[in-house]
Amino acid sequence: MTTKTDYTKMMQDMMGAFPMDMSAFEDAFKSQAALGEKFSRLAIDAAEKSVEVSTRWTKDTLSKVGDMTAAKTEAADYSKAMTDFASSQAEMAAENMSAFAEIAKKVQTETVELMLSTGKDMSADATAAMKKASEDVSKAARKATQTAK
Repeated sequence: MTTKTDYTKMMQDMMGAFPMDMSAFEDAFKSQAALGEKFSRLAIDAAEKSVEVSTRWTKDTLSKVGDMTAAKTEAADYSKAMTDFASSQAEMAAENMSAFAEIAKKVQTETVELMLSTGKDMSADATAAMKKASEDVSKAARKATQTAK
């Protein structure tokens, strides 16, 4: 009768000869979570600033609408109120669009800085992990060679 090969035992022995350092995976997970947190904070800050600009713009517009809709004594005053409102809206639009552009520019700059920083960190981490893995594999190979003799 033939004997059945225990592949499970063989795989366990092989994996035991080349141990895995799970701390590298844990560190990678922590780094990824920290990066996600930084990007989220960046997006939330930008959204908060955008909301502030929008709210201010809305309040200013409603204030101007109130001035425009107030009862006037002369018919020409209504025309002047409309002209003043349109002029102030054009001015507010330019100011607020500029404010939105500044927010977008800041987010873009901070995103690029974060990406560059993360790239450098990941490169350093990957280099260290590969060096450690190489050393571990070399040790395991030497050990396997010495055991085989």
